[in-house]
Parts: sequence; C-alpha cells; structure tokens
Amino acid sequence: MQKIKKCLFPAAGYGTRFLPATKAIPKEMLPVLTKPLLQYGVEEAIEAGLETMAIVTGRGKRAIEDHFDVSYELEHQIKDTSKESYLTEIRKVINRCTFSYTRQIEMKGLGHAILTGETLIGNEPFAVVLADDLCDNSDDGVLSQMVKLYEEHGCSIVAVEEINLEDTRKYGVIDGDFLSENLVKITNMVEKPEPKDAPSNLAIIGRYILTPDIFDILRKTKPGKGGEIQITDALLTQAKEGKVLAYKFQGKRFDCGSVDGFVKATNYFYKKGKR
Repeated sequence: MQKIKKCLFPAAGYGTRFLPATKAIPKEMLPVLTKPLLQYGVEEAIEAGLETMAIVTGRGKRAIEDHFDVSYELEHQIKDTSKESYLTEIRKVINRCTFSYTRQIEMKGLGHAILTGETLIGNEPFAVVLADDLCDNSDDGVLSQMVKLYEEHGCSIVAVEEINLEDTRKYGVIDGDFLSENLVKITNMVEKPEPKDAPSNLAIIGRYILTPDIFDILRKTKPGKGGEIQITDALLTQAKEGKVLAYKFQGKRFDCGSVDGFVKATNYFYKKGKR
C-alpha cells in the first residue's frame, strides 16, 4: 500500500457568497483571526504527515502563491523587531512542505477540479481538503484520523457529519451499512437531494482520501446536478464495488463558505486563543 504524501486543495472558485470582499481576494485567503483559511488546511495536512501541497487555482489567485512564498521585502523591514515573530508560523509551513500549482480554466464542479489536479498528484493515493470547511480537534486533526483509517482499509474515505434534514440540499448525502459507531460502508450517495429524497442525514464535508483510480472514473463521469462533474457521482462508482468508507470524524467543523459559519469560526478560534 502506497503511503499518502500529497494533499490536493481545490481553490479556483469565485467565492460569490463573500462578494464584494472576494472580488480581488481569493476566498481561501480570507482570514480567521490572523491566518487565512487555506493555511489552516495546509497545517492540518502537515500534521497528518503529508509533504506536498497540490493547489488547483484559477484567475486572480496569485495571492495564494505569494502567501506560501518568502517575502524578502517584508522580512527585511521587520527583521530584528518585535514584529518578526508574526511570521514564525508561516515560515514553518513553507519550510516543512513543497507547494505545486495548476490552473482550472473552467469551473465545472469539484470533480473537474480534482481531475485537473491529476497532473500534480500522479498515480498514487492522496488527500483532498476544501479550505471552506475549517476543522479543529484537540487531539488528532480530521485528516490525521482519516490517514490512519486509510492505512487500515486501503480504500477511498469521505468525512461525514450528521446534519439537519432541511440542509441536505447543500451537501452530498450518503447511505450505507455501519461497520462501527463511526464508520460506514457506503452503498449509495446522492448529490444535494431534497430532504424528502435524502437517504440519510449523513453529509459529506470537505475532507477526502482518494485512490488514484478516481481520475479514470472522473474522466468517464458525465455532468450531473447543475451541469457539473460531481465527485459524488465518481465516488458512487467506487462504492458500488465496495471501495468507499464514510467516517464520522472527531472534532468541530465550521462551514466558512457561509457568512454565519465564518463568524462562528472566528469567535471559536478567538475564544480558544484566549484560554
């Protein structure tokens, strides 16, 4: 079994729910306190032992590359001052992993974004983190928990959490057989179903472990809901062969793709930092 070394970050979306703030600033660079969303995701991947961060960007996303790079002018200006310590965290991130980038030319859904990242991933298993979903846990991070599960089961894994039924139209929703309290062998997946059509209240959130055959499946996957190539449809193909698990992770998750979730995350991390 190949060890997971790479984490893919789809980061080409427009972030329309945060306009006008995201007109010139990538939504992934919106800060929760003093750190952008994407950096939280990268740090979670590093904690899980991943070494290469593969980022799928788009037009107007240069700030992402600049953030994960050395700023000689800024560092020169604050060198040997009290402000120098503010860059300690990001320096550690830059020094501990490698960043690679490719562009998604057209926005055709999450499945298409992941397929676009194939050139950065190659023929090996990998993790996917959606920076919109900001997760926190006092012990192992969500991705660390999932990597351990992959090492045990060797198949694709999606993180899920229980949601209110009225919210199913916002998520991919799974059905399956419980192998344990927190682990489900998936038998069905539906992208953004109406509450009456939802197979359960277990929704997929932005953490995945994917096996490399997902790329060939995505190439053959026809556009689904909204005319987009859905990762849910591709995963369902794997699930029909018994190759996808859903994991009810330990920890908190904030939907920072919404203003309400973003504010909740900010308040949570502010209070956490004050303890």
